[in-house]
Amino acid sequence: MAKKSKREKNKKQSFLEEARNYVQGKPKSTIITYFVLRLLVIATMAIQAVHGNYYNVLMCVLTLALFLIPAFVDRRLNIKLPSVLEVIILLFAFSAEILGEIQNFYGIFKSWDTMLHTINGFMMAAIGFALIDILNNDPHFHFTASPLFVAFVAFCFSMTVGVVWEFFEFSMDYFFHTDMQKDFIYNTIASVNTVVNPSGVNSAVVIDDVHTTLSGSVNGETVQFVYNGYLDIGIKDTMKDLMVNCLGAIIFSILGVFYIKGRGKFAGKFMPTLKTEEDLEKAVSN
Repeated sequence: MAKKSKREKNKKQSFLEEARNYVQGKPKSTIITYFVLRLLVIATMAIQAVHGNYYNVLMCVLTLALFLIPAFVDRRLNIKLPSVLEVIILLFAFSAEILGEIQNFYGIFKSWDTMLHTINGFMMAAIGFALIDILNNDPHFHFTASPLFVAFVAFCFSMTVGVVWEFFEFSMDYFFHTDMQKDFIYNTIASVNTVVNPSGVNSAVVIDDVHTTLSGSVNGETVQFVYNGYLDIGIKDTMKDLMVNCLGAIIFSILGVFYIKGRGKFAGKFMPTLKTEEDLEKAVSN
C-alpha cells in the first residue's frame, strides 16, 4: 500500500514538473490562456455532469485532450510551437467544442462554423509549410524545393485535412444520426431527374418557389413539417466548409511564399520549427 502511494506521489510530481517545464519561458498571455481555458472547460464539464448531459461531458473530455496537443508536440516531438499558433490552437478547440457544440454558437451565430473552417484552412497550411521545412532541415532527408512548390504542397495538405474532416462529419451523421453537416433549405432547384424531367433529356429543369411537406415519426409520434423550399442534407454545408478552408489555405500559402523569399515575417509567427540544440539543452537543464 505504501509503495502504491509513493508511486502515485511520484507520478503526481512528474505531472506537475512536466506542466511547470512546459509553461516555463512562455509569454504571460499564453500561460493565462493555457489555464483559463482549462478552468472554463472543467467548470462546463461539472455543470453538464450535474444536468446529466453526458454527451457534453464527453465533449469536454475531448477538448481537454485536444489542449494537450501543443504540450505533446513541444515535449515529445521536440518541435517548438510559436506562441501565436499555440494560443490559436487552444482557442480553436474551445470555440469548436465548448462554444460551438455545447453553447450552440453554431446555431446562434450563422458564420461561426464558416469562421472556424477558414481558420482551420489557414492553420493547416501553416503546418504544411512547417512540415516541409522540418524535413528539409533533417540531416537524413534533405531536398530543395521552390517557394511555389512548397506553397502548393502546403495548400494540398490543408485541403486534405479539410476533406478528411468532412468525411468524419458525414460518418458521424450517417452512423450515429448526429447533424454535424448542417441542413439548408433551398427555394429553387435544378434537376435532370426523370420525376421532374419525364423526357429523360440530359437538360436540367429549374423549379422555383419550392414547397415541401415532410412527414415522419419522432419518438414514436407522427409529425409533419412544411418547408418553404426543400431540405438539403448537408451538401451546401460541406461545400461551403471546403471553399472557406480553401480560402484560408490560399491566404497562408501566399504569405508563406513571401516568407520563404525573405519579404515578410508574418507567416513565421504561425510555423512550428524543430528545436535547436540550445533549446534541447535548456529543456534538459530545466
